[in-house]
Amino acid sequence: MKLATYKDGSRDGQLVVVSRDLTTAHYATSIATRLQQVLDDWNFLSPQLQDLYVTLNQGRARHAFPFDPAMCMAPLPRPVQAYDAWASPGHLERLGLPVPPKAEGPIVTTVAGANLGPTDPLVPPLAGEALDLGAGLAVMTGDLSAGCSPSEALESVRLLTLANTWTLPEVLRAERERAWGLLHARPATSYGPVALTPDELGEAWQRGRVHLPLLVQAQGRRLGRFDAAPAMGWHVGRWLAQAARTRSLPAGTVVHSGPLGLSAGDGMACLAEKRAQESRAHGEPRSAWLLGGDRVHIELQADDGAPLMGAIDAEVLAQG
Repeated sequence: MKLATYKDGSRDGQLVVVSRDLTTAHYATSIATRLQQVLDDWNFLSPQLQDLYVTLNQGRARHAFPFDPAMCMAPLPRPVQAYDAWASPGHLERLGLPVPPKAEGPIVTTVAGANLGPTDPLVPPLAGEALDLGAGLAVMTGDLSAGCSPSEALESVRLLTLANTWTLPEVLRAERERAWGLLHARPATSYGPVALTPDELGEAWQRGRVHLPLLVQAQGRRLGRFDAAPAMGWHVGRWLAQAARTRSLPAGTVVHSGPLGLSAGDGMACLAEKRAQESRAHGEPRSAWLLGGDRVHIELQADDGAPLMGAIDAEVLAQG
């Protein structure tokens, strides 16, 4: 099934069920008003939402209405916890950063910052400071025990959605040099309009990887279009198990892939990768960072090119 959270003036919004083709929606008020409720009581509430989803897809939902992504908040506006998994070796390699050995699992860091809807604009928090995008995926979990195995962690995946981690490149560089962790470099994350259950991906969901193309556009140009599966050096179960290595994770935890990317070809998910590639080829970067007026567009595409989860389509606003 596919779920979204509509803006209603509150911090948590209103849960809606969205049709498979993303054309219609229906409030889930009679079942649950917030997505966190569903994640807390998944086994009881998700079958009821699935029934409504089937009815909606059959065109029999009496109070269905046209689905509008601009009305969407982040699917889970206030996650209980949030982490970045840095799950893409290609991204790290392109930036010249060390890649952890396969056996160790991905680097996992906590995430601090605002959670934005798919079309919410971003106002740069620092005057004159450039921005970068970081296109990837995110998963929302049920309860996870500390020290769980990757296979156990994979069973806890409830929903997947798009995620774009906004980054302040110069602040990021300074925080990496200090090696105190990342706090100020990531002011916000934008999420896709729709979160879906893994079964909606069909055969494209295999062993914790999404075998579908991720399209990434910035500044009116295509930055990358690549299969998300090989860009994931570690499958989703490894991300979650690493995050839960020494602590339990409650239902409603969100874990991002971090920027996905391949080490070669049309596989870039952020401008930092493109600038690094240009520096190697030309001695200096030629692409500009994101500034006021620039837009970012990210979508996960089905085999026919249709977006499965809708799209992140957000503008960077100029300050002042």
